[in-house]
Amino acid sequence: MFLGTHFPRLDDKGRLILPAKFRDGLAGGLVLTKGQERCLVCWPRAEFDAYAETLRVGSLTSERDRAYRRMLFATAHDDVPDKQGRVTIPPALREYASLGRDIAVAGQDTRLEIWNAPAWIAYEAAQEQAFAELDSEGDPMR
Repeated sequence: MFLGTHFPRLDDKGRLILPAKFRDGLAGGLVLTKGQERCLVCWPRAEFDAYAETLRVGSLTSERDRAYRRMLFATAHDDVPDKQGRVTIPPALREYASLGRDIAVAGQDTRLEIWNAPAWIAYEAAQEQAFAELDSEGDPMR
């Protein structure tokens, strides 16, 4: 399980040094792809494979399903962290998420999200009030 938010930096070669607490979960390989709200999603390879399997039951005649699968798979990049826990984020994905030197890596249970740090801080601030006001009808666990 990936928890917490960390603020590492990208190096000049576009490499992310994974937060130490996330390295074991990604040591076997990972998949990076576009996410919603202009972030990147980083899945452990096994979790990505399991998620991909659930998408195979979607309709091939549904335009919405096709569009989602196209964006997810066509923009995906697989990698294995090096001995220092670094992974390379391809230029197209860095551009999509407006990643500069300062980034945020947010744990999201079975995956990570990688954000432009100022964008993450703004997103979190914008969502805070709505989160605080959730009642039992808005509880996703209900």
